[in-house]
Amino acid sequence: MTSSLPSVAVITMARDEGRMLRRWVDHYAREVGAEHLVVVDDNSSDGSTDDLPCPVLRIPPLTKRSFEPSRMGLLSGLSAGLLEAYDAVIFCDVDEFIVADPGRYETLRHFVADRPGREAVGVMGLNVVHDLAHEGPLREDEPILGQRRLAKFLPLMCKPSLKWVPANWVLASHGIRCEFAVDPELFMFHMKFADRDHLKAVADHRHGMYTSEGRAARTSWERSGGDMVELLDEIAGDIDHTDIKPFGPPLKKLGQIVEQPEAGVWRAVGGGQVRAMRNRPLTRIPDRFLGRL
Repeated sequence: MTSSLPSVAVITMARDEGRMLRRWVDHYAREVGAEHLVVVDDNSSDGSTDDLPCPVLRIPPLTKRSFEPSRMGLLSGLSAGLLEAYDAVIFCDVDEFIVADPGRYETLRHFVADRPGREAVGVMGLNVVHDLAHEGPLREDEPILGQRRLAKFLPLMCKPSLKWVPANWVLASHGIRCEFAVDPELFMFHMKFADRDHLKAVADHRHGMYTSEGRAARTSWERSGGDMVELLDEIAGDIDHTDIKPFGPPLKKLGQIVEQPEAGVWRAVGGGQVRAMRNRPLTRIPDRFLGRL
């Protein structure tokens, strides 16, 4: 019975994330229930956090110290509090959609029930790619997967997004203060590169926050929307479909993705996202995921 499954909370932090936030809420509401989502509103002004069917925590500007340590501290503290009431907690960005392998699990709660004794697990991080020559702009009334069929597996994106213990997330959530391994049955579809127009708008928005507030220095936030669109055009403008294979978890290499860069910290590694998007091969998203989100 559903009521006997573990309880799972899902949290995100957003500022002016518009349409993607609505998709995020819809997806995780189906997985765990809307009442178990928490959207931390970082001073949105576009109305995107108004009238959501889930709790919204509105916070003042994070100015006591630099942004990223403040963000990780806030979200880690919030998750620790939630773990007093929930069996497990997930944190992910608004454009990150986590789903357990639908060939085995009905929902994320079913996946959590099948992982007793874990402290945290990493996701299979897939950056969904807009095939510019064959796919049009995303339609709002249809699932993304199906409209988009290609992705790149990025070890850097195999974040420890799901945890059972109050260990702090660090390094922009690519790391955590407990041991974890990447789970080959837990997938995260990152939609940053899933639509050319959306990529430009979001990249310009984030670049503006980097320029005005210094947020996310030494990340892709330093790049303008034009720069990010040029990258997408480079990798997806003329795709040779004859050389694309269906994605399968690289089981023999998963153990090499997680490293311990310092005492008490474990993180997913694999180079910067821009370089990885250039160098990693395209793969085909398995059919069982199409229509799921």
